[in-house]
Amino acid sequence: MEGTFCVQGIGSRPRLHVSADGAGVVGHAGTRLLADLADVTGLTSAYSTVLRPLRPRGTGHDPARIATDLAVMLADGGEAIADLAVLRDQGEVFGPVASTPTTWRLLADVDERVLDHLRSARAQAREVAWLQASETRGGIPAAKAGGQELPGLVLDIDATLITCHSEKEAAAPTYKGGFGFHPLVCFLANTGEGMSGRLRPGNAGANTAADHIAVLNDALAQIPDAHRHGTDILVRTDSTGSAKVFLAHVRNLQTRGIRILFSVGYAITEPVRRAIRALPDQVWHPALDQDGTLRESAEVAELTGMTDLPVYPAGTRIIVRREHPHPGAQLSLFDQDEGMRHQVFLTDTPSTSGSAQFLEVRHRQHATVEDHIRCGKTTGFGRFPSRRFPVNAAWLELSLAAIDLLAWTRVLLLDGELSAAEPKKLRYRLLHVAARITRGGRRLRLRISATWPWRNELTAAFHRLAALPRPAG
Repeated sequence: MEGTFCVQGIGSRPRLHVSADGAGVVGHAGTRLLADLADVTGLTSAYSTVLRPLRPRGTGHDPARIATDLAVMLADGGEAIADLAVLRDQGEVFGPVASTPTTWRLLADVDERVLDHLRSARAQAREVAWLQASETRGGIPAAKAGGQELPGLVLDIDATLITCHSEKEAAAPTYKGGFGFHPLVCFLANTGEGMSGRLRPGNAGANTAADHIAVLNDALAQIPDAHRHGTDILVRTDSTGSAKVFLAHVRNLQTRGIRILFSVGYAITEPVRRAIRALPDQVWHPALDQDGTLRESAEVAELTGMTDLPVYPAGTRIIVRREHPHPGAQLSLFDQDEGMRHQVFLTDTPSTSGSAQFLEVRHRQHATVEDHIRCGKTTGFGRFPSRRFPVNAAWLELSLAAIDLLAWTRVLLLDGELSAAEPKKLRYRLLHVAARITRGGRRLRLRISATWPWRNELTAAFHRLAALPRPAG
């Protein structure tokens, strides 16, 4: 086939001559937002109180500033202590930043007692941040499921595997054939805050009740008193959280005045299989999608009373969901025989608080914890820097502080699409922007390019930060 084609020429880019002699220009300028937010929420001052004993004779770098700078660096996407150079070499914006050896020394001094103090300091800052959200944004946003807002707070607990490529203390073979750590973490579904986390060896059990109890207790300690008592709290886990001892602990918390309920996955045992097979067709109801509409090819039914749960807390309900499997889904022999994929969970939410359909879609929303973990791995705990376990445990805690800073930024300072953005988008659009430093009228100005697409969102965030109410003292 013959013909004439007109090809439009590809426009060439402007020719550049590159040199490394610029002055008055800074990168990652938007990250100053995080550093200032750490100060405004009182995180830096809380760190100062608990880390003061680690400052030799009151000289050198303030350990609180080192800890804050590490959290800011991790929130900015840094992966190693050496990445503090991004802040250190831009002193006009970030002030004095400790050297790599000084930072290592601080982390080496963090033992279990100091680690507990760091957690307490973060809880103090969270109380301030939530008060600021109450005064400026109407409070902490509600978690959602099935097209509805969930009352109170929702805690999601899950474990994840972190691969180590070198020998590290307590690193061990994992159940997936790898080698590394198996931390257990808890996120707040309402905001994405990293409430708590425990670093564990790679061979730590996924359903260890003691670890779940420790992580839940740490998460509850992070919730301000005004919310911990008198606010509905839902704790969700997958089937690893259905250990009887863990659920008994949750029920015991209710006797202490904490309004907490559970929604946990449950293994499909032989008695459960028999109960599922015995269910008449009329008790199955259409499942819901997360927007509240009916979900095609999926159904929900209640098994409560059809299989014994004698060792679980009184009032525990058992609910099952079945659906046609999607291509590639891993099916048990039972699922293959039935031609449907089945998932079961336990909850002590009473029937007066929601249908089985709603409780199932509420439990399924627990899957969002996987997104929080994925983002957390790009915010520090995807890579641990030291051969020593205590140093890596401290790194995990500072990673959780970094996750909090990003969450508080979204809740307190951003609107629209960015108020729900993952760290990758925040870094690309706001944190990693370049700017020019100028002086005039006794002021130091950070001048963001007038052509940067998100200049207005970033400057608005700085203005909101300046207007936040400050903690007393």
